[in-house]
Amino acid sequence: MPSCLIEARKHRTAEPSDNAKRGPRFGFTVTKKLGNAVTRNRIRRRLKAALSELAPSLAQPGYDYVVIARSAAFDRAFADIRADLTRAFATLHRDNTRGSAADTRKQPRKPLP
Repeated sequence: MPSCLIEARKHRTAEPSDNAKRGPRFGFTVTKKLGNAVTRNRIRRRLKAALSELAPSLAQPGYDYVVIARSAAFDRAFADIRADLTRAFATLHRDNTRGSAADTRKQPRKPLP
């Protein structure tokens, strides 16, 4: 997405049922490449505000999320940031429901005679 990238990982607990009890957790990364402290804090605040509106409906319990900011988040319209986050969550969880990488891996090709 133009304003950010989201990575997710399930919580690692001893009991799988414990994951459902835990709510989602969020972390934010805004690198120095994006500007000075004022610029980075503004980007972080804008992403947090949009995420606080969307997280109850889009984030799944038992996941850790890392939101990696991009430069477009600084001056992008707030509605566009929310739309970016909505698309990112939809893509992220759509990919997670397909199964593990081992299940979707292609079979090796047979050598030609």
